Amino acid sequence: MAELRNVGIIGTGHFVPDKVLTNFDLMKMVDTSDEWIRTRTGIKERRIADENTATSDLAVEAAWRALEDAKIEPEEIDMIIVSTVTPDMNFPSTACIVQDKLGAQNAFAFDIEAACSGFIYGLAIAQQFIATGSCNKVLLICADTLSKITNWEDRNTCVLFGDGAGAVVLGAVDEGYGILSTVLGSDGKGGEYLYLPGGGSRMPLSEEVLEKKLNTIQMNGQEVFKFAVKVMASASVEVLEKCGLTPDDVDFLIPHQANIRIIDSAVKRLSLSYDKVYVNLDKYGNMSSASIPVALDEALKEDKIHKGDVVLFVGFGAGLTWGSAVIKWAK
Repeated sequence: MAELRNVGIIGTGHFVPDKVLTNFDLMKMVDTSDEWIRTRTGIKERRIADENTATSDLAVEAAWRALEDAKIEPEEIDMIIVSTVTPDMNFPSTACIVQDKLGAQNAFAFDIEAACSGFIYGLAIAQQFIATGSCNKVLLICADTLSKITNWEDRNTCVLFGDGAGAVVLGAVDEGYGILSTVLGSDGKGGEYLYLPGGGSRMPLSEEVLEKKLNTIQMNGQEVFKFAVKVMASASVEVLEKCGLTPDDVDFLIPHQANIRIIDSAVKRLSLSYDKVYVNLDKYGNMSSASIPVALDEALKEDKIHKGDVVLFVGFGAGLTWGSAVIKWAK
């Protein structure tokens, strides 16, 4: 049996819409306040796509930036994975739409749907294909236009979400570098805590669905919070133990950007210094699976991550799902 290859991230990129929606803007739409939103979530503003912009549009822009950073052409990509909960349409997959727009004719393409955990799920999938030699270069894009499935009259959810896309190119890297371990998990019993009931085969679109806004995000915030606080720390410890490391070995943590209190709790439980944690939640809100790759790209642009650093990713999302990954940075 051929020896498995080491797999790492060799290019990153992100893209967010120009339109900024601040907490003060939301105060004119629902009964809320800047102080209430900031103290409970840490969010100050978020980006919103216009009515003519689809998820694939954001995905393509992020992809071009990642390809440029990796110094490769679209024809060199063997596989495209798009993680999204807001596909352009039910079919074809958003990944196939992206493939066409990029001109990546040599790639096969498909979507995954693990909500906010999608980046970690995508990393784990890409790793298997590259490690075994089935693929050489994989483009993983996480993109969502959550504003299009948000109930802008529900003050408990409309303050949380934003639109954006993050992309990474994965490939073989030198021995000792790249993805050291991943952990994935799901608990379908918690599916009712965060879901979108209308528009699928269970509840097709109808006048009643639209009238009751069942085609928008429904969330039990208290239950999601309890789950997230627990799993962010446990998944981090588990993935570190899996590759023989401890929180002391972590040089940088990039968590899913959903709520500052959830991030604070994870940082405290892991006994990490906050200068090792990247937070951009205040600027973008929760962008689902795009949040980690967008934060990663920004952290790299700000020269916060260097070759040889041990980087920990951890996220959670609807499903319920969770995932964590440890990478020894190879660039």
